[in-house]
Amino acid sequence: MEYMNWKVLTEVSQLEEIDDFSNEKTQLIFKHSTRCIISKMALQNFERSFNSDNVDCYLLDLIKFREISNHIASRYQITHESPQVLVIKNAKVIYHESHEGINAQEVENIL
Repeated sequence: MEYMNWKVLTEVSQLEEIDDFSNEKTQLIFKHSTRCIISKMALQNFERSFNSDNVDCYLLDLIKFREISNHIASRYQITHESPQVLVIKNAKVIYHESHEGINAQEVENIL
């Protein structure tokens, strides 16, 4: 089985890079709670179904880096949820979904 090539989101400063990169290539952030079974299942289902060739994918561990999640909510003016997927293009969130609504095919369709 092939797994996604996640970039780990560990610094608030990476959000600036994500915005910069999003002007050239779509960026994706998956916010994941390592203590939540729903989050674990959503992540596994997403990894199994998503083709990440056309997008840079970042994984955020919400337990270790809750401060970054707070910055994401403020920066992109979205409500914090977990699990949550965000798609960023031209420094703006063009799609976000959470919990059972996370669907790899739906994300691929908007790319």
